Amino acid sequence: MADYKIRIKQSAKKELYKLPKKELQKITDKILSLSVNPRPMGVEKLSGDDKYRIRQGNYRVIYLIRDKQLEITVIRIGHRKDIYRKP
Repeated sequence: MADYKIRIKQSAKKELYKLPKKELQKITDKILSLSVNPRPMGVEKLSGDDKYRIRQGNYRVIYLIRDKQLEITVIRIGHRKDIYRKP
């Protein structure tokens, strides 16, 4: 099985670097692991969208999977109380 390419939207990069230092490395590791397994244990498909969500503590990563292009696009990263609100 081929590895997926990971793209992170510019807005998600800004959200990523605003995270607390102790969570930054954990979330980065989770995102990088998506290249090998884009649907890891605990992933949830969001209702009404083709988006997926992974958890890391109180933080969430929302992303799209494009299987034909072998590509993952990280859309949003944030605290669980804010992540599902429309920007």
